[in-house]
Amino acid sequence: MRIGIPTESRAGERLVAATPRTVSQLVGLGYEVVVQSGAGDAATFDAAAYEAAGAQIADDVWACDVVAKVNPPTSAEVEALRPGATLVAMLAPGATPGLVEELRARGVTALALDAVPRVSRAQALDVLSTLSNVAGYRAVVEAAQAYGGMFTGQVTAAGKTPPARVFVIGAGVAGLAAIGAAGAMGARVRAFDVRPEVGEQIESMGATFVQAAAAQQAVSADGYASALTPEQEELTARMYAAETADADIVITTALVRGHAPTTISAAMVAGMRAGSVIVDLAASGGGNCELTVPGRTVVSENGVTIVGDTDLTSRMPQHTSQLFGTNIVHLLQLLTPAKDGSLVLDLDDPVQRGMTVTHEGEVLWPPPPVPVSAAPAVAPAPAGPTPQEIAAEAARRGQRRSVALALVAVLVMLGISFAPAAFLGHFTVFVLAVVVGYYVISNVSHALHTPLMAQTNAISGIILVGALLQIGDDSALVTTLAVVAASVASINVFGGFLVANRMIRMFRKDA
Repeated sequence: MRIGIPTESRAGERLVAATPRTVSQLVGLGYEVVVQSGAGDAATFDAAAYEAAGAQIADDVWACDVVAKVNPPTSAEVEALRPGATLVAMLAPGATPGLVEELRARGVTALALDAVPRVSRAQALDVLSTLSNVAGYRAVVEAAQAYGGMFTGQVTAAGKTPPARVFVIGAGVAGLAAIGAAGAMGARVRAFDVRPEVGEQIESMGATFVQAAAAQQAVSADGYASALTPEQEELTARMYAAETADADIVITTALVRGHAPTTISAAMVAGMRAGSVIVDLAASGGGNCELTVPGRTVVSENGVTIVGDTDLTSRMPQHTSQLFGTNIVHLLQLLTPAKDGSLVLDLDDPVQRGMTVTHEGEVLWPPPPVPVSAAPAVAPAPAGPTPQEIAAEAARRGQRRSVALALVAVLVMLGISFAPAAFLGHFTVFVLAVVVGYYVISNVSHALHTPLMAQTNAISGIILVGALLQIGDDSALVTTLAVVAASVASINVFGGFLVANRMIRMFRKDA
């Protein structure tokens, strides 16, 4: 079968559905790949590179068995498809019923790349996550361009500058990408999401998770945020007003089923400092900021720049096309189980069924729901002991501890009473060393454990030398204790050096 890669007809689009690298992978699946002349020029992929990867350069791509593209086709492009062909593209089937009807009437099998079910095994096909990741990264680049200062703090002979303060609303794929990029550039990043389960992800990226427990939802069952209640909206509005007033850069990513709720009002913008920047990644859905103009960058009356661009992914066409093309390769790997260049659609597979919009003259949208769960079901906790039983067990443990301590005290007193005076002095030093050592080590910060380990190595070295000097003693007991002490001290010394060496190697570039 032949796969056609057409030039995108959308105005200003620089992406392409296949790159030379992904073309070679499609050829490896047994397909013939036809790339329209000039399809990859805007993404810096020329015809020679495609031909070297095994593709043909021609203009009859719409006559191929499979056509893969980025954006939804126009009516003219649908008419150019041959009946029975398979179209792979982003189709937005829920918002474009007219296009769905045209595809059905043409007898096309249409697979919507933007309708991939959110299940683990379909992550490799998820172009929405791919594009969101790129958009989140590019949002920080755009913010840096519009912002009149540096992201990282500087200390120079002429003075110092504080790091930029970035506030990210929404911690989905785009939000996490923005957090990572801003943090890598040295900014101080704070982020909020109505889903409390993503707080750990935010903090793992080095950002501060803004806590607003009363405004957050229960752990979501499908990984998506739901619409807020009026009470939650009021609480989040207060928090947003405080955070945006303190931020230099605000990046919004909130989308609920493709709709962009208003998270930043005009009053909040008026409360921000002049020179601040808002990058609205939800501009395509109407915008999270009340003053956002989709597709344009505007400046508010008080000097706040609001970036509402909707083509951020197209501004990084080379890498975006590569990632997008890889998603298509993964889809065709699923659809070509024999790797013989023959596409086989299995409608019993929930992933393939969820993407299928039209097939054999029928409209199959919307698909049946796919059961997913972002949070595993929690098993009921076994019945525990009653408070009375817990109290009784605690009392018994306390009695046993008291008896044991009393016995130890009696034995120590007997030993001291019958021991020679020299032993009493050594024993006193030993007890004091144990007590002081315990309190010193237990109060040391985790960050100082490695330097402390170096000190304990030095102490163990002293113990080792002393033990070696006592090994030749006439007393069998002294010799035995010396051997044990030398063995334990050796383990501590050499083990400490091995651990320290391994930690040092973690920071070496050639390791």
